[in-house]
Amino acid sequence: MPAPLVRIETVSSQPESADVVVIGGGIVGVFAAYYLVRRGLKVVLVEKGLIGAEQSSRNWGWCRQQNRDARELPIATKSLDLWDQFAAETDEDTGFRRCGLLYLSDNEDELAGWARWRDFARTVGVTTHMLSSTEATERGNATGKHWKGGVFSPSDGTADPSKAAPAVARAFTKAGGVVLQNCAARGIETSGGQLSAVVTEKGTIRTKFAVLAGGAWASSFCNNLGVRFPQASVRSSILSVEPGVKGLPDALHTAEVSGTRRSDGGYTLAISGRARVDVTPQQIRFGRHFLPMLARRWRSLAPGGLEGWRSGHETLARWRLDEPTPMERMRILDPAVDEGTVFEILRRARHLLPGLAKARIASKWAGYIDSTPDGVPAIGEVPSIPGFILAAGFSGHGFGIGPGAGHLIADIVTGRWPLVDPAPYKPERLAASVWGRVAEF
Repeated sequence: MPAPLVRIETVSSQPESADVVVIGGGIVGVFAAYYLVRRGLKVVLVEKGLIGAEQSSRNWGWCRQQNRDARELPIATKSLDLWDQFAAETDEDTGFRRCGLLYLSDNEDELAGWARWRDFARTVGVTTHMLSSTEATERGNATGKHWKGGVFSPSDGTADPSKAAPAVARAFTKAGGVVLQNCAARGIETSGGQLSAVVTEKGTIRTKFAVLAGGAWASSFCNNLGVRFPQASVRSSILSVEPGVKGLPDALHTAEVSGTRRSDGGYTLAISGRARVDVTPQQIRFGRHFLPMLARRWRSLAPGGLEGWRSGHETLARWRLDEPTPMERMRILDPAVDEGTVFEILRRARHLLPGLAKARIASKWAGYIDSTPDGVPAIGEVPSIPGFILAAGFSGHGFGIGPGAGHLIADIVTGRWPLVDPAPYKPERLAASVWGRVAEF
């Protein structure tokens, strides 16, 4: 079942040239296109399916600083400001609200980890409040239980995954950009070692810059160019319940279940980290790169099936630019829901939050969350192909930091002083070591 998504109308005529072509209409791609066109560039955004139809509409909607990797925290902080600014400078509604995020726990080790992060966050000007048992129990009164402690991050918030990417795409077109839906990018052309064109199923667009914001498809696209980009994805299933439930926190995380209020008044429910690993050629190729991550997450992951292999997003096959590609055979990744996980999410949610006892499922869906070995995105120019900018591997964090990532991409393309230090995100870092690690506090 597809996730809820606002659909937008776009043009079908493909320009012959552009200053920049953005490949991929998820949240990162649309924000990159938006910031580029606002700098006076001629920008074309090509999307093989529909704007926001893959993971950008299938996530929780959290826009957070809390518990971010030290390398990712600066761009997360900037992104919150940019979510606000986008709302102020356009007539578009992404559903963004600084409602604060509430974390509750009965685990002393988890609480100690959150306290360490709080101490680190203070050094970079980020405020987060550790909650005593009394404070946590009061803020979590919808659960009807006593908690040992928690965290409240007041400046964090949520946006609506069903309408955020479409809203940004509309603002992009109003600013003069061109969006092509149901138009897959097949590859690129080069001249003198420099990128010179993007080839789509509708023809060739001459350009000096291309931004690949292809989500779970990015590594296979890179592979066809002879670029090695270690990336792997897991299949996550979540659900939403119908509007009408009152008295729940806007955004709540616990080890048992997490929930987020949607714009329509319903709630998205999920179990953090719970996913299935579908075997694919790419999983096999890059498996050793992800062993450290697997060692940390093995309790939350379960073996999947062959659906990922059949979907084609993690293929190692090569394709010609004058023939249909895997992206055209699978316009939108809409993987099968893990019904066992959905059942468990609802069971846990009704047990933890009595207000959900009679809530009915409005929708359920699954999506592929793509990751890099160190859990930090790759954003930057690929050294072997000048003009080719990679923006992928957002590791489940792309929605919240989409504005900052898009702004940084525009900075890189135009040569402006970057929004944040781009060094931690450079793609070439992933070739340095198989054993990528997440920062510890």
